[in-house]
Amino acid sequence: MIIRAVLPIILFLLIGCKENHPVLSYQKAKNDLFYYQGRFDVLQDSSVALISSGSSVSINFSGDHCEVYLRSKHGPYNYVSMELDGQYLGRLKIESDSLKPHFIEVPSNEKSHLLKIFKESEPSNGEVLFDGIKVAEILPSKVASKKYIEFIGNSITCGAAADASEIPCGTGEYFDQQNVYFSYGARVARKLNVDFMLSSVSGIGIYRNWNDENIDEPIMPQVYENLYLNIDSSKKYDFSIKPNIVSICLGTNDLSDGDGIKPRLPFNKEKFVANYIDFVKAVYKHYPDTKIVLLNSPMVEGEKNEILVSCLKEVQSYFKINRSKIILLFEFNGVFHNGCYYHPNIEEHKEIAEQLTPFFKNLLN
Repeated sequence: MIIRAVLPIILFLLIGCKENHPVLSYQKAKNDLFYYQGRFDVLQDSSVALISSGSSVSINFSGDHCEVYLRSKHGPYNYVSMELDGQYLGRLKIESDSLKPHFIEVPSNEKSHLLKIFKESEPSNGEVLFDGIKVAEILPSKVASKKYIEFIGNSITCGAAADASEIPCGTGEYFDQQNVYFSYGARVARKLNVDFMLSSVSGIGIYRNWNDENIDEPIMPQVYENLYLNIDSSKKYDFSIKPNIVSICLGTNDLSDGDGIKPRLPFNKEKFVANYIDFVKAVYKHYPDTKIVLLNSPMVEGEKNEILVSCLKEVQSYFKINRSKIILLFEFNGVFHNGCYYHPNIEEHKEIAEQLTPFFKNLLN
């Protein structure tokens, strides 16, 4: 990957400080000058839990370095990626044993700098706790009011199994190959200069999951309205920020054959369509004026793809007839499964994003 060439030059993950730097002041995460995206939770100790894949904090600051304080809430570790002044810095493993500072040196002489910290792993990995940052000075956010896309989906949308450049496929933990920063949703958002949120969970479906008939595991309609994208309904997502577009990419797991060991029922088209319609109704309940786009699956081909597309067209037809709502359908050109476990790799995520970008750009305009 290109980032390997730049990482040795701007390697930033050093703990400590350098001589002759200005005195730094500690700024807690609960700061009105910090800009958060995605699903996050402000905790009682004023730290902020980054929950969903791609959830992030953006910070404008002055000075030639800063120290970021992070911890993984659940063990043994989590991941974040960082971007400084538009330059991708790479992924960082965040341990759960204690809150640690991570030193970031600024290579430019500009007076202000924009640091973005993205959670790289899924809600099921536990939260990344951002406690605060030491800087010379926090500056007002430069983030203007942006347009916003929410991407609802499964492991594909999470960027799971996409990047084996550091840890080969089939080794380590499932989330070791996840790369949210280069996932299709994040790429589309950067290209269009919009905010984004990933409401996505690996293995999840509309009426059943990859290897479960909605017996032991919840489906997307059961977790979507909960802040932590799980069955804990004590904390609801507030849906206060209204997306211009909601992109839904579900169906891969409903159509899967499972692991071939656990009993798997035949695909139930009627149940899939009924659940999908009810789910879209729930989305409209929170975002009555959004534009909804249904995506077929970048991993499904042949007869299964034909079944999926026919189901999505039934959903379209229902809302046109019964709600006078125009829901759009996007079909990918090609199948993408050269990553781990037949998922798209990061180069294929780039191809997926290149197909989607002009479509979404037209909708935003």
